[in-house]
Amino acid sequence: MNTVIVNTVKQCDYFNQGQCLSCRHIQLPMAQQVAAKSQILQQLLTPFIPANSAELFLPPITGDDSGFRNKAKMVVLGAAHEPVLGIISPSGEAVNLCDCLLYPTDMQTLLHRLTRFVQQAGIPPYRVDKAKGELKFILLTRSQVRGEYLLRFVLRSTNGIERIERELPTLLAEYPQIKVVSVNIQPVHMAILEGDEEIFLTENTRLEERFNHVPLFIRPKSFFQTNPQVAAQLYQTAREWVAEFSPVSLWDLFCGVGGFGLHCASKDIKLTGIEIEAEAIACAQMSAQMMGLENVQFMALDSTDFAKGKSAADKPDLIIVNPPRRGIGEALCQSLSEFSPKAILYSSCNPKTLAKDLEHIKGYHLTKVQLFDLFPHTEHFEVLAMLVKN
Repeated sequence: MNTVIVNTVKQCDYFNQGQCLSCRHIQLPMAQQVAAKSQILQQLLTPFIPANSAELFLPPITGDDSGFRNKAKMVVLGAAHEPVLGIISPSGEAVNLCDCLLYPTDMQTLLHRLTRFVQQAGIPPYRVDKAKGELKFILLTRSQVRGEYLLRFVLRSTNGIERIERELPTLLAEYPQIKVVSVNIQPVHMAILEGDEEIFLTENTRLEERFNHVPLFIRPKSFFQTNPQVAAQLYQTAREWVAEFSPVSLWDLFCGVGGFGLHCASKDIKLTGIEIEAEAIACAQMSAQMMGLENVQFMALDSTDFAKGKSAADKPDLIIVNPPRRGIGEALCQSLSEFSPKAILYSSCNPKTLAKDLEHIKGYHLTKVQLFDLFPHTEHFEVLAMLVKN
C-alpha cells in the first residue's frame, strides 16, 4: 500500500486563473493536505477513542495526485458550432475542462474528441438562461483495468438522439475503447444531473472494472468510486480486516455494486447485500456469478427497512455498512446495536456523520481507523473504521 506522500505542489492553470475552484486545496503540498485531513478525523473521533489509544489510527493511504479520476461530469456549454465541455466559472464564463489534471491523458484526449463530436452532430447545448437547447451534460467513465469507457449524453428530450446516432459509428470506429453508450433524458429545467429514462445505443450496457481480481460492473446510474487506485486499497483493507473474524455470515448494507461484500466473500461465507438502487444490485449479482459464488443474495431494498424486518435470530457474524454522506441514521444504529454481531465495519465518506452515528451504536468500541485519500485537493476523504463488540 502507498503511504509515502510526496511533498510537492500541483500547479493547475484553471485554479490559478480563477476559472475552476473545485480543488480548493491544490496549492497545498500533498503531505500538508493529508495531515490536515488526519487532524480533522482524529478530532471528530476523539470522544470514541480510549485514552492512550492513538495507535488505533493507522497511517493514511494515498495515491497519485493527478490522473487518478475515472469519471468526468461535463456541462455542455457554448453553441452547436462551438461547444465547450466543462463548467461555468465563478465569473460566469464557459470554461473548457478537457485538460483537467484529475483525468488520465487518454481521457483528456477523448474529451477533446467528444467536443468535436458535439460540433459535428450539431446538437445545440442546453441554455439554462433561455430554457432551450438539447444537450445538457456529457458523462464519461473510464475503466482502469482495460482503459475502456462508458459514455452518456444527457438530453432535454429525445430530439437529439438521431444526430448522435448519425455520428456515433465514426466515433466508435475511431475509439473502440468506448464500450457502452447511452442517452439519459432529463427534461426538467433544474440543475439535476440525470433523469429517469436511460436509452442504450450499444448492445453492451455495463462496463467491467476489476479491483484486486474482483470483477465489478459500472452501470449508468449506479454509484462507483471515482479513484480506482485508492479504492482498490480500501477494498483490500476491508477484506483483510474482515478475515480476522472468520465470519460465516455477512451483511453488506448500502452495498452498491458489491465492492466490499464481494471482496470479503468466499464459498464458505453466506453474504447478503442490500442496496436500494436496482441497477447496482444487477451489477453485484453479475459479479457474484462470475466469481462462482453461490451462497450470496443481493436484494434491491432500503437498508434500514431490511434491518428492521430482521430478528436477532437472523443476525450475521459481521455487518459492513457503506452509507452515503448522510450516514446510516439513528434507526439503523439502534438495529445494529440490537443485532449485536461480532463486529461492524463502517466505511464513511463523511466523518461528521460517522461520528454522529457512533454516538448511537451501543455496545461497541473502535479498534482500527484508517483514512483513505480518495479525493486529493479537496476537504473530502474516506474512512474505514472497525467496531468490535464489547
